[in-house]
Amino acid sequence: MADLTSWEYIAFGLIFLWSGFVRSGLGFGGAALALPLLLLLVDNPLTVMPILAVQLLVFGAVSVITRLDYVDWHYLVRSLCWLLPFTIAGVIGLLNLPGTLLSAIVYAVSAVYAVSYILAVEFKSHNPITDRVLLALGGYASGTSLIGAPLIAAVYLRHVSRQNLRETLIVLWGILVLFKMSAFVYTGIDLQLLHQVWLLPCAAIGHVMGLKVHQKLLTSTGYLFRRLLGSGLLVVTLVGVWLNFL
Repeated sequence: MADLTSWEYIAFGLIFLWSGFVRSGLGFGGAALALPLLLLLVDNPLTVMPILAVQLLVFGAVSVITRLDYVDWHYLVRSLCWLLPFTIAGVIGLLNLPGTLLSAIVYAVSAVYAVSYILAVEFKSHNPITDRVLLALGGYASGTSLIGAPLIAAVYLRHVSRQNLRETLIVLWGILVLFKMSAFVYTGIDLQLLHQVWLLPCAAIGHVMGLKVHQKLLTSTGYLFRRLLGSGLLVVTLVGVWLNFL
């Protein structure tokens, strides 16, 4: 990310503002809805994942530090037994797969999410077997690219009350990201510390905006909001595929 142009600085700032807005508004999806946009500016997800990871840890801590009593610790621990092995496998894949393949995975999963949001088709879990499959897929996707949140959230929706869902998911993301960050440090991945400094305030603005939206979403279905998200995500995904693979 060295030698950025003026418009690229602006674009990065707006994307991370957007990421913070979605993360605090929905409780998940900040990385999933930001990565396709970021890949229009960089050619490898590993370049920006450390920034997303640090921001998730920072704002996750800010969001739940005074609301830990809302976290469903019982189900959180139960789900980690399935999530952690697949997340670690995903992190290993992230560190060994070529950047082009990682980008293709991000765009493919993003397209699925976009279509599901537009058509109001939700990922749902109805039995323990489906729970385990979704947790395994979501854990691996989170390990490789931080975009497994909607799959994992589908399982949590069945087991965690709506009032406790956001805080429980935020704590979960923090735990999973700690494993990813440990791998980044151990393997010498550039953590983009200089860019962390100026992009953190951008995400903070989005975070505050998202908190206000979250209160409204608690009292509504949020379908219109998700359709708008899906439409924008699909456009970005198609543009990214066109520029990078066609």
